[in-house]
Amino acid sequence: MSYDLIVIGGGPAGYVGAIRAAQLGKKVAVVEVDRAGGTCLNWGCIPTKALLKNAELYTTLTKKAKEFGISFDNLSYDWSQVVGRSRKVSTRLAGGIEFLFKKNKVDYVKGYGAVTGENTVEVTAADGTKQSLTGANILITTGCKSRELPPLPFNGTSVISSKEAMNLPEQPKSLVIIGAGAIGVEFAYFYNSMGTEVTIVEYLPYIVPVEDIDVSKQLEKSFKKSGINIMTSAEVTKVDTSGEGVKATVKTAKGEQVLEADIILSAVGIKTNIENIGLEDVGIAVDRDKILVNDYYQTNIPGYYAIGDVTPGQALAHVASAEGILCVEKIAGMHVEALDYGNIPGCTYASPEIASVGLTEKQAKDQGYDIKVGKFPFSASGKASASGAKDGFVKVIFDAKYGEWLGCHMIGAGVTDMIAEAVLGRKLETTGHEVLKAVHPHPTMSEAVMEAVADAYDEVIHL
Repeated sequence: MSYDLIVIGGGPAGYVGAIRAAQLGKKVAVVEVDRAGGTCLNWGCIPTKALLKNAELYTTLTKKAKEFGISFDNLSYDWSQVVGRSRKVSTRLAGGIEFLFKKNKVDYVKGYGAVTGENTVEVTAADGTKQSLTGANILITTGCKSRELPPLPFNGTSVISSKEAMNLPEQPKSLVIIGAGAIGVEFAYFYNSMGTEVTIVEYLPYIVPVEDIDVSKQLEKSFKKSGINIMTSAEVTKVDTSGEGVKATVKTAKGEQVLEADIILSAVGIKTNIENIGLEDVGIAVDRDKILVNDYYQTNIPGYYAIGDVTPGQALAHVASAEGILCVEKIAGMHVEALDYGNIPGCTYASPEIASVGLTEKQAKDQGYDIKVGKFPFSASGKASASGAKDGFVKVIFDAKYGEWLGCHMIGAGVTDMIAEAVLGRKLETTGHEVLKAVHPHPTMSEAVMEAVADAYDEVIHL
């Protein structure tokens, strides 16, 4: 069968690109070996957030109830139902995407897709049968999986990836997490909240190392207060799975230490799913596990495009979706502007949450900016105090000369829902004074943004 566009992969990059292409009048097929929604919806963003909601609720009831004048006896939870709820959420949303395919007349082809040249995709179904699809344009969006470290090969039981971590049949009593990026700290928060003894091992000097250093320090403080053990500037050199549980040898500046736990979760990054999909046969250029593309996601071979985690940009669902829309609009002949990867928000959904966009304070200084920095703690926020969520702050960075909003960094309750203000402000080239003159509602967590900007310009009222 012949199409205007064949999309290989039905995750946030693929399904969004496919639906947008269909809206533009193109005949589209999506090839997906698993369920629609990809890793994000089925084994990543969505089910993880469902688990984190359980953790938030349980923590509120066990640790904060008395603060609100609430008491009760015999609180308990059913682990299978905690995990089962997250799976139900994913299943329902995956079904919703399949409905959107039907609504937009996108053909949904189940099977493993590989490019074979001459604008052809060969699809191998679960029963081994094969069919060939031809398309004027082919979009590769096959996503990623967890990356293995040499001393930490996955075995699915005692050394696991994030996929197994959200679907364990039994809750471990102890857990060692290798890697303190977003995935690592989110699972640390979840399991610690549910009563598992958690240790984080991070190779770099700070947890969430891509964030502003003030944010990293605040999260470490909050995590330690919650009872999470944190080892930074530490490297796992050996793992022993021969006995019951697992033993990890960790090298630090003080020497070696052996950690014992029921399970080790390796959360050290991702590896793209580009093996055995025909890239070599077609001659599509790859560098260090990533498909090389131009600003509009065209590969070196005409008619072949790639977006999402398989390309060098940030491996985030919202980036993948934006790339999908931009790519197919370009294919359709629309006028589009290249995506600004310097204005992509990053979010981490532990407690406290983290959200950021733009330059950190160190990056701004390293780039030679003369800066104004403002910071407003949630401990001074009326809404935060009323909500019992005083941990954290909003930090803003402006260019002193022109007032350009260089960066915004937040840690606290609900900040992942607040960061869009900074993203939009930066997109519109908003200055600090314009933020100050935009009236923010009171009492809200979001007025901390205005207060932080006021602090940067020595006009803060509530500090």
